[in-house]
This record gives sequence, C-alpha cells and structure tokens, in this order.
Amino acid sequence: MLTVQKGALLPSQLVAEQPQKVIANAAQLLSNLSHFVGVVMAPRRPSIFRHIEFLRLSERRFLVIIVSPEGDVQNRVIFTDIDYSPSQLVEAANFLNAHYVGLAMEQVREKLKLEVDTLREEVASLMRAAVAASSDAFSEAQDEVVISGERNLLSVSDFSSDMGNLRRAFDLFEQKTQILRLLDVSSQAEGVRIYIGGESQIVPFEELSVVSAPYEVDGKVVGTLGVIGPTRMPYDRMIQIVDITSKLVSNALSHRK
Repeated sequence: MLTVQKGALLPSQLVAEQPQKVIANAAQLLSNLSHFVGVVMAPRRPSIFRHIEFLRLSERRFLVIIVSPEGDVQNRVIFTDIDYSPSQLVEAANFLNAHYVGLAMEQVREKLKLEVDTLREEVASLMRAAVAASSDAFSEAQDEVVISGERNLLSVSDFSSDMGNLRRAFDLFEQKTQILRLLDVSSQAEGVRIYIGGESQIVPFEELSVVSAPYEVDGKVVGTLGVIGPTRMPYDRMIQIVDITSKLVSNALSHRK
C-alpha cells in the first residue's frame, strides 16, 4: 500500500489554477514518494491563445502577455523600432483579441499578412512582432520538462560512491534533451513502462532506470511523467507511484476548466 510520509506533497495539491503548477507539483510528488528523481513533460498543446495584451516596460521595449485556453500564461519581451503609445497598445491588443482568438499562432501570422493593408502600419508591425514572440513562447513551452529531486541520488550508493556516475546523471538532468526524447518515446506506450539501464536502448547510460507513464487531458495523451533512479530500485513500488500520479495529473488537468 502506498503511504505518504510527513512533509510530502499531498495529492490534493495537484489541483492548481494553472497547468504549469500541476506539472511542477506532480514532479515534486513523484520525487517525495519515490525518494528518487521525478520528471514530468509539459502537456503538448496547440499554440492557440485566449487573450493577449501589451505592457510598456520602457521606450521601444514591451511585454507581451499571452494566455492560452487552458489558462497558461506566457510572457515575452519584444523590442520595436518605434515607440508605441498606450492607445496604440490597446488598439493592437483589441484587434488581436477580437479577430484571432481560438486560432493557432501560425494561422494568425498568415492572416496578418493578408490583412496588413487594412491596418495602420505601425500597429500591424507591433502585432507581427507580438505573434512571432508568442509562437516562440508556445514552442518553448512544448519542450519543457520539469525535474525534481536530483539531490536524492546523493544518498544512493551506486552514485555516492562513484563521482563519475553522479556527474553523468547530473549532466543528464541539466541538459534535459535526452530526458525529453525518452519521455517522448514512452508517451507512445500505454500504461506504465520500465526502461532498465542500457539494455533498454532508451536510457542514456547503464546506472539509471526509468519508470514512466503517459497522462491525458480529456482522454487524449498529452505528456509523460516518471521516476528516474538506480537500476536496483523497488520497481513494484515505483510502478504504483507513477501509475497513481499519472491518474491524478490526468484528473487535475481534465477537470480544471
């Protein structure tokens, strides 16, 4: 039976105002329960926005605030060739919110090319810069992986007694690219999967194993989460932890609307 130790993150805390908080809390929960490393790949979602607005930071420097339909908030700073007045910022935001809400950023970019003649050039230029920044923001969000509990490996004998193993593990967590690739592969499988060391041909090196499972939003797989630890970890317990957490995350993200 899975028990939660005193001080561990409670499953109820996976219910949050924004999906990013759900993902961060899930990674911490995985780490707290497993005593190893918890990893969660952010949901893969289309680059659609619900609301956009501009905030002037200084001359020719503006903050673009983009809110997704799920409530994710992305911020991007843009630099422009000319300065914009508060009324111009409002005009650009109102136009985007009135005409393009619900469209993917790629569609917005194409429609702006066709409709630019009907807009004042300086406002059109601001909107093009905002859309480009928003596309980058959504693209980076797609590649996000949240990692929690790396220091737990310091108490694992396989790593604490071999600085080479420990260094390779921390390099893996710092670069994140290989973890993203691993989680992406496991998202294509159903249920909990175990990848043991090098024999899996997926885990980057021999000393680490991964127990992972996909999670869903409204019945559709959008990401993966899991536990990374030594090859000699208690797999039965890890399977239970990962399975329960994937269900909690799926439930939290599917019912927050």
